[in-house]
Amino acid sequence: MAKGLGISKGTVHGIASALEETGAIMRNPFTKRYNLGYALVELGKKGLSKMPLREAARRHMEELVEDTRETVFLGILKDEHILILDVAESTNELKITSPSGTKMPLTAGATGKVFLAYMEEKSALKYLTSKGLVKYTKNSITDLDRYMEVLREVRKSGFAMDREEYLRGVKAVTALIRTEGPVLAAIWVVGFSSSISEDKMEYIIERTLQAADAISADLKRRERR
Repeated sequence: MAKGLGISKGTVHGIASALEETGAIMRNPFTKRYNLGYALVELGKKGLSKMPLREAARRHMEELVEDTRETVFLGILKDEHILILDVAESTNELKITSPSGTKMPLTAGATGKVFLAYMEEKSALKYLTSKGLVKYTKNSITDLDRYMEVLREVRKSGFAMDREEYLRGVKAVTALIRTEGPVLAAIWVVGFSSSISEDKMEYIIERTLQAADAISADLKRRERR
């Protein structure tokens, strides 16, 4: 650290000690290495909670949970990853969940399809060619031509489905949220396959699209104020 910063070891030790005392960093007692502390984690969560997208989406996410009885996620495309901004958990005893701030691979399930579908097709193809399609489960689409065809279908319909393609025993529906800026955002519903019949899947698609449109409209109203 001292070499990289171009300052003395004593100065680095003093700075690190001060940051550790405030909770900004933590030192592993076994490896002696430093990691982000709880203070920065909490600060990051507070920052996420104040984002206009999250504020516009929260009410619609809660309504979607009430209607579908499944967990609802809000996220964006960030540095070739899916970043979860907010979660509205299902009230079911057994449910799918993941904390805000979690990152997922861009090829993960329905949400990855939506983000890749709304990228320029050449950019999406370049990314998929370089990274490859991962076989997460036996249902994962690993044929590039077939996957690109699915992305074109998603671009037309505005939503994507995941039928146990990313996680075994889990289904999901994702819809794009249209923002004024360059950020790609989406809302998605996730539940166990055992609780999502074909009829319920159709209902979730309908309600997820409605929620995405409502959030998009709320964002536009906020930006005009």
